Amino acid sequence: MSPDDLAGLFESGGGEIRRRALATLIRLLGDFDLAEETLQDALTVALAQWPRSGAPANPSAWLVAVARRRAIDRLRRARRFTEIEAEGHLSVPALGPTDTDEQDAEWPDDRLRLIFTCCHPALALEAQVALTLRTVCGLSSEEVARAFMMPIATLQQRLVRAKAKIRAAGIPYRIPGSSDLPERLDGVLAVAYLIFNEGYAPTSGDELIRPALCEEAIRLVRLLCELAGASPDYREARALLALLLLQDSRREARLSAAGEVLLLDEQDRRLWSSARIEEGLGLVETALREGPAGAYAIQAAIAALHGRAHAPQDTDWRQIAALYTLLAHRAPSPVVELNRAVAIAMAGDLDRGLLLLEALRASGVLAGYHLLESARADLLRRQGRISEAAEAYRAARALARLAPEQRFLERRLRELEGPGALDGTH
Repeated sequence: MSPDDLAGLFESGGGEIRRRALATLIRLLGDFDLAEETLQDALTVALAQWPRSGAPANPSAWLVAVARRRAIDRLRRARRFTEIEAEGHLSVPALGPTDTDEQDAEWPDDRLRLIFTCCHPALALEAQVALTLRTVCGLSSEEVARAFMMPIATLQQRLVRAKAKIRAAGIPYRIPGSSDLPERLDGVLAVAYLIFNEGYAPTSGDELIRPALCEEAIRLVRLLCELAGASPDYREARALLALLLLQDSRREARLSAAGEVLLLDEQDRRLWSSARIEEGLGLVETALREGPAGAYAIQAAIAALHGRAHAPQDTDWRQIAALYTLLAHRAPSPVVELNRAVAIAMAGDLDRGLLLLEALRASGVLAGYHLLESARADLLRRQGRISEAAEAYRAARALARLAPEQRFLERRLRELEGPGALDGTH
């Protein structure tokens, strides 16, 4: 086995071997940091041994066994092994090649199992989701911090506190039984939603879309819906699947041939996926019939209104604005308020929409968020306030991290300098 073959093995399935081993170690050790450190030790051993001997039949179990021995050695050296063993954290038999397979037999998908395992209800929802995104889904600290709209330092502090709580309280990370799944559902859905968002609008780089992340999020939620059947406890899972399908239906139309972002009113709607729109619309209708609309169902209903519009002028912005108002009551957030303000402006009340954006900007809750400045610039442009719009576009360009978004903002600035700029027709 060559080093390249070994790297391919570790990265296959998006790094599933590593994630599977890490989740098992977290369950056995009750310590995220110790699990991560000893797994890295085991990977180093594998890199040295496997090119000569070949990969074992069960790579994940092999990594767990090596990492567990390293953990015991570390704890002994730290003179804490006897105490921790007495607490039961390590009083488990050595893992054989089939131990984890037997425990996971009822789960048809490894990653979904790991997400349910790590979304432990003893932790605050935000901590569940952040730890799972970082540990199971492989998102970087920067990507997770962006998902929660917080500085990286703040996120890292919260992760440290969550890990400390796991150690201090002895929170067990075990594969949940079927009766435990509903209480973990909110965390699991939030994880899938944020995986999709990182694919649909990545943190940084040259690509506007990371299709593999979008597809993985859709796959996970679709599988969850299949496992749940018609259970009313899972109607928000069906709503989330609708939302993701409707959002993803526009994937091929979001970039121009020059690699610039295209907004909804600029996109060639013939490129939208009719199959995904049709499936998403059906799921939205089902979710809304099943009971009171939750946050995902409301967002799916908004996406459905966009999906039904064959041309920009067909978009029912008044209903979209009303749905954002409802969403602001059900699941308030600064980003929801931003979208609500834009929808109100697009529905015909440009002055009110801009006032709401100015108030949001003055509050500072979205400081550093380039889409706030970009939306403000667009509304100022529509009002004919060209110099102010240009200033806002420059502020947005300075904050944007993705190359396609930067190119879009540069195009907007060029348009403001061209013919017709003063009458706000661009």
